[in-house]
Amino acid sequence: MKKIGFITFLLASFFMTAVNAYAGAYPDDMMKTIMAMKADAEVKKDMPASFPGIEVVNSDTIQKMLKTKKAVILDNRVKSQFDTEKIAGAEWLFCDDLLKDPALAGKLDKSKEYILYCNGTHCWRSPSTALMLQHLGFTKLFWYRDGMPDWKKKGLPTE
Repeated sequence: MKKIGFITFLLASFFMTAVNAYAGAYPDDMMKTIMAMKADAEVKKDMPASFPGIEVVNSDTIQKMLKTKKAVILDNRVKSQFDTEKIAGAEWLFCDDLLKDPALAGKLDKSKEYILYCNGTHCWRSPSTALMLQHLGFTKLFWYRDGMPDWKKKGLPTE
């Protein structure tokens, strides 16, 4: 019985440590920026043109990056959109989930290049994901600001 109590204590301690590690994981000023972008998206306002330390890329650059197989493309849209159609080879990392649980970034390799996209210039999810990943220590971040609408318009490969 003492053994079960000790194991329960250890598990509870581990859980509390993990929760405290990510409580308030994002600074207030960044959260204000993200919430402002979310509000702007609701009224179809363009997202900022760029962010310090995050390179904005176009479809030509993305195609070159994907050919080298050094970059991973991350779709930050809702799951139903990702499941319906995505840029060929894209992986899914939902912005809203990362916002709630920064530990999700732990499945990513900080040494890799990541291209983030969503639904174009009026969508808040990919720029927000880029800001969160940058805060979590990722340095090779590329934002496809024009996103899926541009990719489809150009007839580029989807799956």
